[in-house]
Amino acid sequence: MHEDNSISLLNLGKLSKPADTLIKKVSSALGCLFEPWQIERVATAQAKADLIKAQSEVEITDLQRRAMHRFVEEEAQRQENMERITEKTLAQLEEASDPSMVEDDWVTNFFDKSRIISDGEMQEIWAKVLAGEANAPGTYSKRTVNFLSNLDKRDAELFQNLCSFGWIIGDFIPLIFDPHADIYNKRGINFNTLTHLDSIGLIQFQPLTGFQKTNLPVTVSVHYCGQHLVSKMHQEEKITLPIGKILLTQTGRELVHVCHSTGIEGFFDYVKDQWKEFMTKPTERE
Repeated sequence: MHEDNSISLLNLGKLSKPADTLIKKVSSALGCLFEPWQIERVATAQAKADLIKAQSEVEITDLQRRAMHRFVEEEAQRQENMERITEKTLAQLEEASDPSMVEDDWVTNFFDKSRIISDGEMQEIWAKVLAGEANAPGTYSKRTVNFLSNLDKRDAELFQNLCSFGWIIGDFIPLIFDPHADIYNKRGINFNTLTHLDSIGLIQFQPLTGFQKTNLPVTVSVHYCGQHLVSKMHQEEKITLPIGKILLTQTGRELVHVCHSTGIEGFFDYVKDQWKEFMTKPTERE
């Protein structure tokens, strides 16, 4: 039998109102309660299987009994996965959030896709998505949830590395000016990996033409991991600024919020150098 290491969401102590609301929402959408019933459920299922084995040796084949055993094991694991993801979500809920506003169809689809996720790090990502949707319904589309279900751990780590180069220029934009530069290659970002991220739908990669930010004000204020850059543009009309070879897709923009990325040493100065012909007298501010 599957060793029961299940958590008990109802034994986590006094829950905040958003946490309590989320658990009720999940229970309502899935048609079951997140409570310490897994042991009883698995034990009951095993008892029934044993009874069938004892009383119906002729009617129930060995193959059928193995199938029943597998079903119980798989369902127990899936229940544990769902509970662990929900537990990881609770601490990330904002006091002002109202999880009851999340659509039932979204919740059902979320757990239909996430219940097979047993890797702890990937569960953290799924929990951030659930918390983000609970805090601000509509943040994550079902399309993004479905995409996440097919995202393997290696691709998730690669995307997180990419986000380490992200600047805030109105929007969050990873600045990849030269896929062959060491500063990118040392983090696993190169022509091949960018092509791969493009192929799976997280970015648009234009290695030849690149992209530009248009209609910028004369004075530009951007920042990278707490470091601010304020500068005036050389142009007086049709102000544009090159922003590298990639743009995030809609799915990529949504998943940025679940990435925990740290700044790259030297990247702030690297970008300043890339922009020096477009800006005049850039000023740094902490």
